[in-house]
Amino acid sequence: MTSPSLSPWLVAEPGGLSDEALLEGARELGELKRRVEASLAAYASEMNHRSRPEAGFSGLAARSGARTVENLVQEVAGTSKREAAGLVRVGRLLTVDADAWLAPVGAGIADGTVSVEKASVIQAGLGSPTSEVAADDLLDAATTLSSLAPTLTVERLAARARELRDELDAASVRDRARMLRDKRYLTLTPLPDGMTRLSGLLDPDSAAIVSAAYDATTSPRRGGPRFVDAEAAAAAERIVGDERTLGQIALDTFVDLLRLGGEVDPDRMLGARRHAVRVLVTERDLRERTGAAFFGDSADGVPLSTADRHLCDAGFLPILFDDTGADVLRVGRTKRLFTARQREALAARDGGCRFPACDRPVSWTEAHHIRPWAKGGGTDVELGVLLCRHHHMLMHDDGWTIERDTTHGFAAIPPRFRDPRQRPIPMPPRSRGAARLRT
Repeated sequence: MTSPSLSPWLVAEPGGLSDEALLEGARELGELKRRVEASLAAYASEMNHRSRPEAGFSGLAARSGARTVENLVQEVAGTSKREAAGLVRVGRLLTVDADAWLAPVGAGIADGTVSVEKASVIQAGLGSPTSEVAADDLLDAATTLSSLAPTLTVERLAARARELRDELDAASVRDRARMLRDKRYLTLTPLPDGMTRLSGLLDPDSAAIVSAAYDATTSPRRGGPRFVDAEAAAAAERIVGDERTLGQIALDTFVDLLRLGGEVDPDRMLGARRHAVRVLVTERDLRERTGAAFFGDSADGVPLSTADRHLCDAGFLPILFDDTGADVLRVGRTKRLFTARQREALAARDGGCRFPACDRPVSWTEAHHIRPWAKGGGTDVELGVLLCRHHHMLMHDDGWTIERDTTHGFAAIPPRFRDPRQRPIPMPPRSRGAARLRT
């Protein structure tokens, strides 16, 4: 494989190019990138050959101090572990030992028309020959996909590869679906900074359900459909104007769905009731509103405002320590602050989240004390209001407050950094019955 000459586009200043030159430069650099990746894959393949198991400790990877050839490629080429594994895997297509039915893919890599990533998804999507699928059939499919590769995205090419395999081997579609489902997982990894990383894989059935919820929540922010219906258009406009990032909206929706799942029938899903949050706090911090509270056995402190939000609705078990930390002074109750009957009254009156322009229904809301219970506020319907989790967090964490309003029932008071004059924003009820009384 010959080395391509240095492209003038590598040193060109994009800001000074015409539109046509900008696109042409990007195309040529893309081809250059594919050729460099192809060369790197060839190098990775040879490194793999010189690190083969039978070479033992005299193999290249072992002599270089790397545990595997993928680790060696990652180190010397400066790639991620995933990229290194792909280079090693695809690099085999450029050798004489490559499977004959994948020859069109290897040729595409060599001439720069098929990128390493696209070669990888073709290889994974088509699989291997079986008693039901002959190598000649896979050769035809690989030829088709290699010709399509320059015009399709990686995602669409991967989907087309799976489609061709399914057409060739319809009898084992169920087996492949079961194999994919067996790969599903979800993990939660606490991080040193107090955040938790959520990671996992979704099988196609699970992905369809999750994707539908994700699309419904975020599509207006991702260039989704334009709505003729005024109500649908207004809902889409609220999502577009939401201050949260796309990822934050998606996560908040996911958490809301899990919270709702915890409230279903006692014999189904997550259990019989929402469990109280166990809040550990010193008497001094609770009295003086300083310091931090702790949830359960977590070592990470949370602001008292976050604890307040949980105290509003989810029930709590406050455990108070004296100022020395030597004794537990009192273990509190676990009953909800708002009873089920009070929640029904709030639902009938509010009809959903009362925050201005929010359209979350009753089932997505939490009961909020407009005067904090910890500061003497009563647990009375006239002092409670339904808010979705996002707007409930705004009240406790972002400095918003709520006051009674004779015209609309309640009004939201923004913090000074949002509105120096702190002008009240009406919070009329969404309940049709309550609205009728005001007409």
